[in-house]
Order: sequence, then structure tokens, then C-alpha cells
Amino acid sequence: MFDLFKKKRRAALRAEPMPDTWRAIITANVPYANLLDAHDRDELEALVRIFLAEKQFEGCGGLTLTDEIRITIAAQACLLLLHRDTDIYPDLQSIVVYPHAYRAHTERREGAVTIERDEARLGESWIRGAVILAWDHVNAATHHMAPGHNVVFHEFAHQLDAEDGGMDGAPDLGSRMRYQVWARVLGEEYETLSTRVHKGRDSDIDAYAATSPAEFFAVITEMFFERPRVLRKRHPNLYAQLFEFYRQDPATMTMNHGIIPHRG
Repeated sequence: MFDLFKKKRRAALRAEPMPDTWRAIITANVPYANLLDAHDRDELEALVRIFLAEKQFEGCGGLTLTDEIRITIAAQACLLLLHRDTDIYPDLQSIVVYPHAYRAHTERREGAVTIERDEARLGESWIRGAVILAWDHVNAATHHMAPGHNVVFHEFAHQLDAEDGGMDGAPDLGSRMRYQVWARVLGEEYETLSTRVHKGRDSDIDAYAATSPAEFFAVITEMFFERPRVLRKRHPNLYAQLFEFYRQDPATMTMNHGIIPHRG
């Protein structure tokens, strides 16, 4: 009964027209959306309407939420869902937004010693319930002031990763064969990056990706959408896996529109 109600509610939301003011925000703040054809743009707008109706936004640290904040985040999050059979981040309930980088209390054990400290963060993604974002960094990415980085893509990639039960760098891929190929390709790339980072050598993939397989998936998702032609040229097998998962080809889209990818 609940599933039937949800389908009817979502069908009604899909049928609603998007306000012109919302559409203008997406056009101004989500450059990738402007590369979409009419069908995909309609699908994105429908996903945004559902996302905004079902997810709760909360402003923290003195931030007053606006339509610009909510729609910019929702549109970027929903770009990751195009062409995919998805339940629209089913485990996500709320998006918490700070005006700028915030501090989070962390604990880690080293032997018998527990080390506690506060860390500055731009975003977090919890396996159940919430995504936390710093609006100034979201805004910087939308206006190309953070080349190759996008905190919304990063944190919502973690949400996709967690949909099969854990953040391990492998989202729900469907078939066993897909998992095998994914593990081989991403595993090899992850090991190569980890080796380069350990030796202090530069890499076109952000060194933070070597932190864990989960962070590797989140970082290469950013690169797939933000620097797609670089990723396809230098890591074609990695690009192919993301192309198959996201069912999008941003490298070709940016080339066809004469857009120069971010350098880095």
C-alpha cells in the first residue's frame, strides 16, 4: 500500500511544472544541466521536484535556507540519478547545510590510546539518514572556483555507495559479473594511486582518493563529471566503469558543446 501511495505521489510531482525561478537557479548554478537534451532536462527537473518534496533541509551555524541553496544541492544530487532505475536516495532523510566549513569531533584508537580531536570538514555522508554540506564550497564548485572538485557529487556518491549496505567503494551494481569487473578495474587503479601517493608522486586523481576504496569512488565520481575528458584519456577503463554505472557520457557532452574541462 505504501509503495502504491509513493508511486502515485511521485507521478503527481513529475506532472507538476517546475517554477521558472527554480529553473533559472538550475541554469545559473548547475552548468552540467545546461548540457542535457530536452528529455534529460525534463527528467532532472522531475527528480528535483521529488527530491525536494521527500527530503528535509536544515540550515545550521546561522545559515538561512533559501530556494537557491535547496535547488542547487538537489539538482546536483539528482544529476547522479539520470538514466538509472533508482529510488532517489531511499536511506537519506535530511540534508544539513552549514554556511562554511564546520568542525566535527572525531575519535580514533592507536593501540590502547584513544585520540580525540576536532576536524574542519566540508561535508559528510552518513550511511543512514543524512548528508552534511558547507554551502560556500557547494557554491564555489558551481561557479568553477574549485576546479575538479564538487562536494555534492562527492557526498552523494557515498550515498549511492551505501545503498547495498555499506560504504566500501562498490555501489549496487546488479550482477555478480559487474561486481567482478568493477573490483578488478577500480582495485587496480586504487592500488596504483596508493603507490604513487606513498612515494610522494603527483597524480591527476586527487590524493584523497587513496584514503579508502569508498573515498576513491567518491573522488572519481567528482572527476567523472568535473574533468571527464581527462579521466577518459588517462584512465579509460575507469571511465568505462563509471560510464556504465551512471549511464552518462560527460566527456562526449563537454566536447560536443566546446567546453574545456577543468585543468588540474
